[in-house]
Amino acid sequence: MHSINSAQAGTALLRISLGVIYLAHSVYLKLFVFTLPGTVAFFESLGLPPFIAYATFLAEAVGGFALVIGYQSRVVATALIPIALGATWAHAGFGWVFSAAGGGWEYPLFLTVATAVVALQGDGAFAVAGNDDAVPVHA
Repeated sequence: MHSINSAQAGTALLRISLGVIYLAHSVYLKLFVFTLPGTVAFFESLGLPPFIAYATFLAEAVGGFALVIGYQSRVVATALIPIALGATWAHAGFGWVFSAAGGGWEYPLFLTVATAVVALQGDGAFAVAGNDDAVPVHA
């Protein structure tokens, strides 16, 4: 039986909440609020090809789910860092505060840093599978 220390619990809390944010940002925001065609239009307004919008949506949705359940969190978070950096770049022209018109860059930058922390720390507690340092759900 594994005991869970505060570092593992903290890592799990960050991993799970970050996964929920990625799910909300993809499924709720991109699919239901802006719609995929609206998301594609925003990406095109930045000069990006439409497939990048679909790839971003898919990566955030699948990656967010993987983070929530604690599956290969280091790999998933590492793959999500370029997406978070892309969001930081996309909102950089709108100023610092994310509540500004068009959204600012402080929130995507924080997501980038939080994603990097999960990439460094791994699954933590309550993970279904993945890194060797994880404390599985069934422990």
